[in-house]
Amino acid sequence: MPRLAVRPRIGRRSRSPPLLELLARIRRVFTVRSRIARELIILGTALLLGVVLVPLCIWFVGNRILGPYTHGNNLHAGPMALLGDFFQGLSLGWLSYWIVALGPLVIIVFARLAWELVNPRRRPPVKSNPRIEPTVAKDRL
Repeated sequence: MPRLAVRPRIGRRSRSPPLLELLARIRRVFTVRSRIARELIILGTALLLGVVLVPLCIWFVGNRILGPYTHGNNLHAGPMALLGDFFQGLSLGWLSYWIVALGPLVIIVFARLAWELVNPRRRPPVKSNPRIEPTVAKDRL
């Protein structure tokens, strides 16, 4: 008996939701890469978050709690004015701006350190040079 209610499969289509497919692709990228490439990706992502996303989050929360961000004579400056001031503070080397920019990276380092303290890797014991005993045949004594 023919199945009339089945749609034909055109192309490759999986049954998992798009978010799960995206996470699976990201996981494959991280498992294929070497350790150095993976660490560089994590470093770049943390720095990008610290330089762009964290200042925008600071602007959003500050705008809601403290009121609008003022920039010189502009009493209602937007998030791009804050980003401009943030980049200027970074270029001038002000410590507070660098703390914000490097914050996500520092959090990742401390999280890894805490994980290593709580769940240490089991490393095989280092074998010292074992002493090689000479063998003597019993029939030649």
